[in-house]
Amino acid sequence: MTKRDIVVNVASRLGVTQGLAKEIFEETLSEVTNALSKGKRIEIRNFGVFYIKERKGRIGRNPRTGEEVPIPSRKVAVFKPGRLMKQGLKK
Repeated sequence: MTKRDIVVNVASRLGVTQGLAKEIFEETLSEVTNALSKGKRIEIRNFGVFYIKERKGRIGRNPRTGEEVPIPSRKVAVFKPGRLMKQGLKK
């Protein structure tokens, strides 16, 4: 499913234009991105939680040469599904 599919489905269910649904959807995603970039945790009840996790640095290996390459630590976005989402996925 693409962003376009979501926008079309939401617009038809709510009886609004696709342009309005797209604008609302994009602003929601933008707000989630901004909050995560500030290190905030986002909890959407019965859906899930988005948060930032620090991934430790490690030593990797170049597959062509076999040379060891240091991989620095970095922050990654993580999603943990909520209870109702987990139950919906089991069906």
